[in-house]
Amino acid sequence: MKAGIIGCGNISAIYLENLKKSPVVEVVAVADLVTERAQARAEEFGIANAYTVDELLGDKEIELVINLTIPGSHASIDLAALEAGKHVYAEKPLATSLQDGKRVVELAEQKGLRAGSAPDTFLGSGVQTAKAAIEAGKIGIPVAATAFMMGGGPEGWHPDPEFFYAPGGGPMLDMGPYYLTALVELLGSIRRISASVGAQIPMRTIGSGPKSGQQIQVQTPTHLAGTIDFKQGAIATMITSFDIKAGANLPWIEIYGTEGTLSLPDPNFFNGDVKLRRSGSSEWEVLTPVFESTQNERGRGVNDMVEAIRSGRKHRANGNLAYHVLEAMYAFEESSISGSHVVLASSHE
Repeated sequence: MKAGIIGCGNISAIYLENLKKSPVVEVVAVADLVTERAQARAEEFGIANAYTVDELLGDKEIELVINLTIPGSHASIDLAALEAGKHVYAEKPLATSLQDGKRVVELAEQKGLRAGSAPDTFLGSGVQTAKAAIEAGKIGIPVAATAFMMGGGPEGWHPDPEFFYAPGGGPMLDMGPYYLTALVELLGSIRRISASVGAQIPMRTIGSGPKSGQQIQVQTPTHLAGTIDFKQGAIATMITSFDIKAGANLPWIEIYGTEGTLSLPDPNFFNGDVKLRRSGSSEWEVLTPVFESTQNERGRGVNDMVEAIRSGRKHRANGNLAYHVLEAMYAFEESSISGSHVVLASSHE
């Protein structure tokens, strides 16, 4: 399937590198609001066309748009691609509002097109090895989980980090999709969420690049802590934070069952050791991966979506999953403001 990439920023390089090896996707064009950036990526990866956004959307040969723009543009580019009669796969999050996320999912359905969304890391060997262990009964019935993303924020290394601290940014919308998508894949749909959120460090200083030394005013929660009740009964504790300046010593994700515990690798990556500790044992064993993955296989979800379109099945990193995760992320702040549980309207099989 011929594809075009819109958005030639930092993340585009790994997509282009991986998709150049794809047996089912051919990237034939790139586009960016900054023409020189698109041209540079086209030259770097041998892409035939460096287009404007409108030129790419108007190319009838392109069936799939891969949307790698900043989060605030995800929904508008998705909607434009769908209106142009093209399937679309976007970086996370699906949108920066529930209303826009729902519009993307509904328009794709109306048009008979596919909408997909990162993260696709849950398709890697880390989460899938854990899923196979749960399905094989190695930890019994899952009863609880923890998920922690604890860091100091991206302003120290990212050359243009303002959007991380604007509305629609923050650690939940930036990193939460990796953790929540993994938890939904392992434990099923979320029923309700209760949380507290805050912005503990209200000003940030850019630490690298041409904007080094500039101040950023934080306009979105940067520390979110809550509990997640899953429909099948498990209860998870989750924290995402850009306010932990000295780092932490907590697991990325653990799943606790009636017969054992699973410890998972960083869900921002595709691979890593999955460890099992059985009830009554003091030792952790490293599980054999169900298949081999490398650390960064971004684009795996694109490949799966194209294969699914061609075979007529549902793709895995689909819009319904992304919308369920989006609703869950916004439920943290909503719960904190209202002082009550938030019951999710969406679900995911």
